[in-house]
Amino acid sequence: MGDARIPDRSCVGPFAFPVKWTTTVRINADLIEPGSNPQIWSETVDRAQKEQLVDELGQIFESSGVVVVSHYAGLTVANMQDLRAKASDAGAAVRVAKNRLAKIALNDKPCASIADLLTGMTVLTFSEDPVAAAKVAEDFSKDNDNFVILGGAMGENALDRAGVTAVSKMPSRDELIATIAGMLGAPASNIAGAIGAPASNIASILSTVEDKAAA
Repeated sequence: MGDARIPDRSCVGPFAFPVKWTTTVRINADLIEPGSNPQIWSETVDRAQKEQLVDELGQIFESSGVVVVSHYAGLTVANMQDLRAKASDAGAAVRVAKNRLAKIALNDKPCASIADLLTGMTVLTFSEDPVAAAKVAEDFSKDNDNFVILGGAMGENALDRAGVTAVSKMPSRDELIATIAGMLGAPASNIAGAIGAPASNIASILSTVEDKAAA
């Protein structure tokens, strides 16, 4: 919307002061968080602040094992609070950002494929664990018809709607560690350390699991 000039009178009638014209401020919704009063940035938000937001989103896209994109139109404040709480409990997080800025942040990131999903009112559910965010989004969508999963990405692998469902059914990192630890009879902390080790170590662990399963 363009700038408009409106009169500002401190009193009216025959003794009114001369009209003082003021300029309205154009507003730009660069970040609107659902579940609360919209946080609207005015045109005074400078390039540095927008670049900082793009930076933050870029770090999310770089470090996340899985990112799920959903539409949230129609969700209530309570719905969004519930989603955030469930995500936090599962080690995931929820973020809403202007699609235009999110697309900029996706440049050269592993999950750049989700850019095509960023249309309309979108919300991101993400986690470092390559499964947790998908589980949260999938479970939440079952009880909330207004939460519509569009797809997502697991690293460089693009996920359609069915793909998100498939990922949500996989064991999480913690569940996988517990399972392997049980099969090996080793402390879970040892397995957790190995999961973050070079691929050769992980291959050795999986080989041992296969041997035990075959025995």
